Amino acid sequence: MNEPNHAPVPISRAAAAVVGFLARYSSKATVAAYALDLRLLFEWCVAQGVDPLDVTRTHLELFARHLEDDRGNGPSSIHRRLSTIRGFYRIAEIDDYVDKSPATHLRLPRVYRDETTTLGLDRVELGAVIAAARASTPSDAALITMMGLLGLRVSEACNVRIQDIHGLERGHRTLVLVGKGREPATIPLPISVAADMDVAAGQRESGPLLLRADGKQMDRRSAARVVVRLAKKVGIKKRLSPHSLPLLRHRLLGRRCSLARCADRRATQRPPHDDEV
Repeated sequence: MNEPNHAPVPISRAAAAVVGFLARYSSKATVAAYALDLRLLFEWCVAQGVDPLDVTRTHLELFARHLEDDRGNGPSSIHRRLSTIRGFYRIAEIDDYVDKSPATHLRLPRVYRDETTTLGLDRVELGAVIAAARASTPSDAALITMMGLLGLRVSEACNVRIQDIHGLERGHRTLVLVGKGREPATIPLPISVAADMDVAAGQRESGPLLLRADGKQMDRRSAARVVVRLAKKVGIKKRLSPHSLPLLRHRLLGRRCSLARCADRRATQRPPHDDEV
């Protein structure tokens, strides 16, 4: 019987450069997005007959035109993909895969963001969606109140674990999580939100708080479907996404973080009241 071969499988220098770049990130979503951006570049390089580690700024400018003209990507998508490529070649230069990054002076398209077109919910609409969620399922109620009243991002809400919702700071019950950018946060829980979370947890003591109907963990896509379904149920005709729910909270406070959200432990001196929304 042949012994298994444990010899390392050789990979190209370009592939090794990609591995070194992606290894910097712990978020699966970030790694997947950056890997797709680099795959598009590498496939374009193969079609042009050029090694990804031998490209020049001119090649990358032509790749940008490929994204715009052939793939139909808009300025925002192109800006994001080229930003990934900039980062990749910067790390490749640090790791000595290239002598000098060809993307240093790569031109990124200008992106204009009109914040006035972002659709959020007003107080009455948010209240109606919360009521519909509480009449739906425990997971729906916990999802909507965590995003609408605590200001959590959809990915943060979906990744909340049962064992993280029973913290205690200065006599207040708290939620402890690690948010975008690996930023830790300790969030005081209003009584009504804590109650929704307890119902969603049921008799379980660990694992993901939010579950789909099939018992699997809720993800961004299933959360989006919940938001759309509940908004439609209460007669909201705006085109919404899970990002629409925290917008009211953020506008009231005039900053990105909600009142409850702060990595500073001083934030737990007083939890927000249910009527502050």
